[in-house]
Amino acid sequence: MQEMPATQIVEEVRRAFREEPRLGHEFTLDRIAMEGDGALLLEGNVARIAEKKLALLRAATVPGVTELVDRVHVVVEKPVRHVRSLLGEAFARDPDFAGFELREDVAEGVLAIQFEPVAGSAGNAAGRIDIEENDGVVTLNGTVPSLVHKRLAGALAWRVPGVRDVINGITVDPPEQDSPDQLEEAVRTVLDRDRSIEASQVKVGVRARIVRLTGVLRSVAERARAEDDAWAVFGTDDVINEIELAN
Repeated sequence: MQEMPATQIVEEVRRAFREEPRLGHEFTLDRIAMEGDGALLLEGNVARIAEKKLALLRAATVPGVTELVDRVHVVVEKPVRHVRSLLGEAFARDPDFAGFELREDVAEGVLAIQFEPVAGSAGNAAGRIDIEENDGVVTLNGTVPSLVHKRLAGALAWRVPGVRDVINGITVDPPEQDSPDQLEEAVRTVLDRDRSIEASQVKVGVRARIVRLTGVLRSVAERARAEDDAWAVFGTDDVINEIELAN
C-alpha cells in the first residue's frame, strides 16, 4: 500500500479537528507537521485540558499517523513563579501521599537532572514521586503502590497554578491489572476532591477507557471543570460529557 504524502496527512489532521464538534470549526494549532522520523508534531496553546486531549485523540485516528509528538499546552491565566515549589507543597500536604518520599529537580530546567528530597523519608516511604518542571510543563516519575495513586498524582499536578502540561511517567509497584472499575474509581475520587463543583451531583460511568459524565450542575463553567477533571486522569481515552444545567 502506497504511503500517504506528509502534506495530505497534515490536511487530514486539520480536517479531523474541524469535524470534531467539541473542538469547533475554527480550532487549529500553531504547528502541525510530519517530522523526519515519520512522527506527527502537534504544537500550540489551548484553553482547556479537554481541547488538548481531543486534539491528540483525533489526530491519532488519521490514517498514516503512527506516532505523535505532543507539544500542546494549556494556557495559564497569568504567569506563576515557583511552580516547582507549589507542586512539592501540594503533594506534601495531600493525605493520599502522606508517607511518600517527594523529590524535586533542583537543576532549574537544564539538561542535567538533580533531585533533592523535599518531604518524607526514603527509608520507610510508602512510595516516591520525583517532580520535574520547566516553564509549566511537569514531568512526574517515581514509584507508587497503586494505579489510583498514579492517577491522583497526575490530576493533582494539573490543579497547581501555572501548570501547562503534565507528563505522568510514574510506575506502579507491584503492577496492577487495569480495568474500567479502576478508572471509574479514580475519576470519582478526583471529582469528589474538586471544591469548585458540586461533585455529588455528577455520576460517572466507564466503558473500556471512555468516561461518561451525567447529572446536573449549576453552570457551564462547572460542567467544563468536571470534564477537565475526567480528562486529567491518566488512562482516560475519551470523555462524553452529558451533564445537564440546572434550570
